[in-house]
Amino acid sequence: MRLEIADGWVDLDRPKTPAGLVALTHGAGGGVSTKDVLAVRDGLLAAGVAVALITQPFRVAGRRTPPAAGPQDSAWLELIRVLRRRRGLGSLPLFVGGRSNGARVACRTADALDASGVVALAYPLHPPGRPEKSRLDELELPSCPVLVVQGDRDPFGMPPPGPHRSIEVITGADHNLRKDTAAVAELVVRFVTSTLRRATVAT
Repeated sequence: MRLEIADGWVDLDRPKTPAGLVALTHGAGGGVSTKDVLAVRDGLLAAGVAVALITQPFRVAGRRTPPAAGPQDSAWLELIRVLRRRRGLGSLPLFVGGRSNGARVACRTADALDASGVVALAYPLHPPGRPEKSRLDELELPSCPVLVVQGDRDPFGMPPPGPHRSIEVITGADHNLRKDTAAVAELVVRFVTSTLRRATVAT
């Protein structure tokens, strides 16, 4: 089901009684139909988790370059908050994520959305060939668990693990993560479902 929300597009799929909601978005110049994102969606749906694939307003408007972090994050926050007002979604544990630039947006906004976890596909730690331009500070912003799935040939770098952050490496994959999308999906499903289980036990 495609919804038009806050100048963006949301392709929403949900099982009958979802255990949680995962909102995933695209990279700077791409869309939500990349092989890794679609594999993750299918895996999560099979595991009983609702999935919202979100095309951000700048892409809906036809722009290939995202706005500055402030405006991009504001638009993302509004979109997610409006989405959460839909019946049956507001009470679900929320995971935010995306690939590349979308992973950066998710990290920057996770705490404001009280997210239960962050899924970062191909996190762009630095521009290719520019390790001094590190974006590790954004990756360290979320206080919730973070999963990074990264190819070992990604020219955007390899993020380090952290206190709430696990790094899963796909051997032979580059920034597009097409090498083994089944493995990518399995890692994300395991992360989301195990995080949900721990939250249930804690309550």
